[in-house]
Amino acid sequence: MKRITLFLILAAVLMTACTQRKMYLQTAETIAQSEMKHHPELWTCDGAAKPKWEYTPTLMARAFLELYTETGDAAYLDHVQRFADQFIGEDGSILTYKQSLYNMDRIQGGNFLILLNEINPKPQYVTAIETLRDQLREQPRTSEGGFWHKQVYPNQMWLDGLFTGTTFYARYAAWKPEPEAWSDIANQFLVVDKHTLKPNGLNHHGWDESRQMGWSDSITGCSPETWGRAEGWYVMALCDVLELMPADQPERPALEAILRRVLDALLVVQDKETHLWYQVPDRAGQEGNYLESTCSAMYCFALAKGVRLGVLPAEYKAEAEQVMAGLVANKLRTNEDGTRSLIDCCAVAGLGGNPYRDGTYEYYVHELIRDDDPKGVAPLLLAALELAKIQ
Repeated sequence: MKRITLFLILAAVLMTACTQRKMYLQTAETIAQSEMKHHPELWTCDGAAKPKWEYTPTLMARAFLELYTETGDAAYLDHVQRFADQFIGEDGSILTYKQSLYNMDRIQGGNFLILLNEINPKPQYVTAIETLRDQLREQPRTSEGGFWHKQVYPNQMWLDGLFTGTTFYARYAAWKPEPEAWSDIANQFLVVDKHTLKPNGLNHHGWDESRQMGWSDSITGCSPETWGRAEGWYVMALCDVLELMPADQPERPALEAILRRVLDALLVVQDKETHLWYQVPDRAGQEGNYLESTCSAMYCFALAKGVRLGVLPAEYKAEAEQVMAGLVANKLRTNEDGTRSLIDCCAVAGLGGNPYRDGTYEYYVHELIRDDDPKGVAPLLLAALELAKIQ
């Protein structure tokens, strides 16, 4: 009798897990199918008027490839294939890409190219991947070896760049392989965390080693605030790098500890009713602050993937599930045509530039808010896939 009872319990658990996996896969497919209807050509997903090699459509391409891997639906692969063949010439040249800009954002696309080349190998993809790797070999650095965010932002590291550039560096190091690169990859996180860490466990958006920028503190070099999406790029980058990094890499425990610290600090400032986060996460309740979708999707991804990688305890799975439920209930709008739209996305934010961005609280809460920003849609799709994987 005890054996029969145990069998029934196990069967019920397995059935529940299968049902939940199916639910999250359906969520991912709903997001992807809506995105393809909104933007039949992938390069238009961020509102571009003409084709441009940017990190936003290439991130969407990665998300579609991961969805294809999970579902086997060729429509998702075809969507990416058209995009890749439009941007990658037969000689491996990359449409609109300029290495001389030394822009970390421009090399994020190497992630999806490596994934696509594993599915449908082409010599021009390999040439393009090597071109992006060459940029990192020449990328300007801080005195401690941290990559500058861009040539036009000298001596600066932004949390954003850890995702756009360093994740490709890690994927390349695992693909080539290039084992000697792992210490350099880890150092990117160790340097930026050393300089941007706040007492509450979160991070300042950026750091200027030279202290020359108007937004940088004269003593620390840091920008004034934590920005939700920058912290989101940071935890996503940590998860992606840890997935690829060798288990015996000496710096690995330090990166795992950073991921746990940031996510625990984020859970302290989380909105307990919706399980989402604010545009400026640690300034909840202040005038103008709002529950922002892109960072919430990114934290959901990191919580789920952290559990899958064994970096986070299993109980964090429930936290990730609550965040996804909060996003679906509060931030996914059903349109008249039946598609879904992710609302309340910060369109863009940065530091310096022209017009000048000072990194203050008032700056972040007054940036444009829009629907279906790919910097939220892609992480939300990836978060749903990660939840499906851990059911």
